[in-house]
Amino acid sequence: MRYSDEIIEEVRSRNDIVDVIGQYVHLQKKGANHFGLCPFHNEKSGSFSVSSHKQMYYCFGCGAGGNVITFLMKYDNLTFQEAVKQLADRAGIKLPEEDDSPQAKAMRDKRQILLDINKEAAKYYYYQLRGRTGQKGMEYFRERKLTDETMQHFGLGYANITSDDLVKHLKSMGYEDSQIIDAGLASYDEKYGTHDKFWNRVMFPIQDASQKVIGFGGRVLGDGKPKYLNSPETLIFDKSRNLFGLNYAKNSRAGYMIICEGYMDVIAMHQAGFTMAVASLGTAFTTGQAMILKRYTDEVILSYDSDEAGTKAALRGIGILKEAGLKGKVLDLRPHKDPDEFIKNEGKEAFEERIRNAQSTFFFEVRVMESQHNMADPEEKTEFYRDIAKKLCEFEEPLERENYTEAVAAKYNIAIADLKQLVASYAGQAGMVTKASRPQSGIQKKTKPEDGAKKNQRLLLTWLTDEPEIYPKVAAWVKPEDFSDDLYRKVAAEVFSGMENGNFSPAAILDHFTEEEQYGQVAEMFNTNLVDIETKEQRKKAFRDIILGVRQAGYDRQKRELKPDDPEFLTKTIQGKKALEKLAHADISPDD
Repeated sequence: MRYSDEIIEEVRSRNDIVDVIGQYVHLQKKGANHFGLCPFHNEKSGSFSVSSHKQMYYCFGCGAGGNVITFLMKYDNLTFQEAVKQLADRAGIKLPEEDDSPQAKAMRDKRQILLDINKEAAKYYYYQLRGRTGQKGMEYFRERKLTDETMQHFGLGYANITSDDLVKHLKSMGYEDSQIIDAGLASYDEKYGTHDKFWNRVMFPIQDASQKVIGFGGRVLGDGKPKYLNSPETLIFDKSRNLFGLNYAKNSRAGYMIICEGYMDVIAMHQAGFTMAVASLGTAFTTGQAMILKRYTDEVILSYDSDEAGTKAALRGIGILKEAGLKGKVLDLRPHKDPDEFIKNEGKEAFEERIRNAQSTFFFEVRVMESQHNMADPEEKTEFYRDIAKKLCEFEEPLERENYTEAVAAKYNIAIADLKQLVASYAGQAGMVTKASRPQSGIQKKTKPEDGAKKNQRLLLTWLTDEPEIYPKVAAWVKPEDFSDDLYRKVAAEVFSGMENGNFSPAAILDHFTEEEQYGQVAEMFNTNLVDIETKEQRKKAFRDIILGVRQAGYDRQKRELKPDDPEFLTKTIQGKKALEKLAHADISPDD
């Protein structure tokens, strides 16, 4: 459902962008704006600007920009509707229902009940762990070297040894047996009736990206089976499309994610400062989970157990990452089994070193191939080299194939010429013909003329936004049609119309666009400031130069779009040139 412009404006106007972003980014006031470290890329000095006047943000480092709604969309990976709803809830604004049909309302109500039940269960398990009956669970977490802060951060809990505690608690709150079963927290049989699904287990709440509890993982204390038990699939929990720890890892600015096998691996890594770690939920890594990771990063490091099962899982994960278009690496944890064990024995710095030296997926696969051959046997050694050559043929780009061929030859002490010949042989059999590449001149690409024209247009739009009172002076010489491309003309038309009608809002203009790249481009149009303007004469000259630049761009565009055989080509060209000449001799100033 698309909310009306009036509702969106109300939601945006009642959520000051400085207050909202200030909950995620430490901001400091500098001049008219607030600045902080950009949450969307790594930086050491704050280039992330938030304007209370414009109700917009813009990063001068990476170009990310937008309003309060697009910030939440990008930061929390929300849809437009989800971001509007979150801000509406924050401001106490009631939004119209997306679908008022009885069926849709019933489904929404059911989902909300299941979320409420899971939230209450998480609170119940949390307090049980810290009570008298939870001592056994607390001892387990202490043995795993978890701090109180970490246990609180992840909401860790304990399910009592009796098998109906949670059911009784939830029923005392008014929930029905069927609802508790639908939430995945209870089962029913004729002998025991409705009884807890989890008992005598330490509990790991599973949250979605919006911090809502959607399920649980439980680790049995003692020798019970299964060792780990997860919530079943429910209306709110699809284990193949969620990741444990993602609600925290999505805010990491490391530039990559680490995926591992278990809850404790994620928790131990976060406690050590590696907050980019996530885990699949009691299931093998899935394509759906890879696509979720792709929303937040381009690179994933696989950190599976170093045993045979972990190696197989890593090999399978490599294929899934490639299918999803993600760059992959593999963490070598040997001689330790998993990240938790490694960090406890070797420490944080050693783990950081392993991350820095994580193997490319190619070399990990080659390492596994090597382990399957007896390198002391000449025949098997030759077969291993043939397998490498075949694997090198998987690189479709000739340059990448060439680079890996050289790296493999050096690593395994293979004669480079022999390996290249072998690769060429297999590549020829596979129909991989290397295309001749055109030599580069070495001359750097010149700045396009339209780059300067667009800067003038951005400067004018920023100036208008900062000083709306100059609009009559601008409108006397410039029209939206003078802007050089479709995006700039559309924004200029919105600005001019808003100022003409007295309802201009730069933040509102962003709602007319749907692509993330456009958010940054539009935000840049309102954040391109003049520099070195100290005197009235400098101000007048800058204004005049910008107006002339915008009009020149409009004239150039008009000439490009007119066809020489157009009857009006000559007339319009002459008229445009005369108008520019008149403008060049006019007394143009932003001030009276």
